Amino acid sequence: MKKNIVLFVLFILPIVAYLFFASGINSFTKLPIITPKVADFGNWESLKGEKVSLNNKITILGFSGTEILKNRGNFFNLNEKIYQQYHTFKDLQFVVICPLGTEKDAKKVVDALGAFTDVSQWHFVFTSPQEINSYYDQLKLVGKLDKNLGTPNVYIIDKVRNLRGRKKNKEYKEGYDTFHPADLSNEMLDDFKVILYEYRAALKKNHNATKEL
Repeated sequence: MKKNIVLFVLFILPIVAYLFFASGINSFTKLPIITPKVADFGNWESLKGEKVSLNNKITILGFSGTEILKNRGNFFNLNEKIYQQYHTFKDLQFVVICPLGTEKDAKKVVDALGAFTDVSQWHFVFTSPQEINSYYDQLKLVGKLDKNLGTPNVYIIDKVRNLRGRKKNKEYKEGYDTFHPADLSNEMLDDFKVILYEYRAALKKNHNATKEL
């Protein structure tokens, strides 16, 4: 018995502790709300002429700017690191807000992604530069759009339109840099899993409550 206890302390316990801490603090807490109840998109239309809404969807939100083709590598990074793993989740969408006049460039990006990915959850929506600036401002972020109305960052919006992020060193990490695959593979993937866990846990709780009724 003593031998088994010693073996457990020396070998098993350190592994369990490592797995616990390596999972990250966000795996055991809810992802903080940075901006509550952000605005919906209104009458903006997608490439297919459809209306897109934030309501009842987990949304990965981006701002393409006018240089969509120049920055297309960012979309491929996001597609590879996050989208391809989770696009079958029916309540998930990837939305990119683009300036009017960039529809052809956006379609080229979608067509390129569509060569090896089901792009049904990708939505590029279009509006005026003024509305893009106004929409971004109401997100109340520290970071700013560049002169082309774009940013390499993407943001997580939950089903009730709260912008979510992680708290790090007393500051909030607002977005995730699509230019750096490591940022997507590590922090964004970790935070995204937290959001999915929240909703799966809520669904399970509601299901159990229904069964009790």
